[in-house]
Amino acid sequence: MEALLARCVMSRFSGATGVIDAVRLSGGASQETWSFDIVYPARNIGAILRRAPQGYGAAPARAAGLNVEAVLMQHAYEAGVPSPRVLHVLHPQDELGTGFIMERVEGETIPRKILRDDEFAEARPKLARQLGQVLAIVHGLDLLQLPALRRMTAGREIAELEQDYRSFNWPRPVFELALRWLRDNDPGPSREVTLVHGDFRHGNLIIGPHGIRAVLDWELAHSGDPMEDLGWICVNSWRFGEIDKPVGGFGTREELFAGYETAGRSVYPERVRFWEVMGTLRWGVMCCGMMQRFRAGPEHSIERAMIGRRASETEIDLLRLLAPRHHALNMSR
Repeated sequence: MEALLARCVMSRFSGATGVIDAVRLSGGASQETWSFDIVYPARNIGAILRRAPQGYGAAPARAAGLNVEAVLMQHAYEAGVPSPRVLHVLHPQDELGTGFIMERVEGETIPRKILRDDEFAEARPKLARQLGQVLAIVHGLDLLQLPALRRMTAGREIAELEQDYRSFNWPRPVFELALRWLRDNDPGPSREVTLVHGDFRHGNLIIGPHGIRAVLDWELAHSGDPMEDLGWICVNSWRFGEIDKPVGGFGTREELFAGYETAGRSVYPERVRFWEVMGTLRWGVMCCGMMQRFRAGPEHSIERAMIGRRASETEIDLLRLLAPRHHALNMSR
């Protein structure tokens, strides 16, 4: 890999003399991520290669595609979203597959460190508001200036989730309950259609001692209801045990909404709640999908197996959302 990267870099980056310290990073169950340094006579530049896994068939139907992802990241970077700068989109001649090279942003993505280490104590109280402000910029990007994206509505999302769920032939009564609730509570067309990041959560956010440094992984970006991103970051799976702080385990919905509204954008809490339920079910279905991919191969990644087992956690989360304990106690009296 280091030899292939060196050949690509020396042919595409003026003045570069090679690469050093190429290493594949853990994390990222759907794409490969490699870290390396581009060597220049004066100084080295940290870089990241993000590419499709070698030998794994076509990309998932929901994926925007790595080439589109690179364009979205560059637009976001230019608009002021904390985002890595894209340096090069791979060509066939590079012999590295499909993907792109971007600048490396230093910071932390591991949730347990962000939520517990003293290094991030100053950042934690600020993060929910900061993330609201970042999402306001993302949702303000002009769709006409972006590549063509999948248009998602609540109804289409429900239909696709149900199709994916039933394809596994793995009956789960709680998923059935959630699907029925979503159909019964579909809020209808969004008041506006914007760019939606689609996976705005822990693991796809680089955090430093003072807060957010970069938004990663635009693989699931699409156009749709901006409240979807606000609901997704509130899904309990991203709280990592800090269940009383619904925004990533570090903040409140009110802080997230306040940050979003400082940019002049409007929040619709009932729609956010709908998308939180939808997001919880979506993550459960995605976990089941990871288990199916682990079983089918060709790459039997332990990460896919570990994510797959988390489907049962989402069932508990859905019951808490749809049948809260205080409601159950009242009904029993």
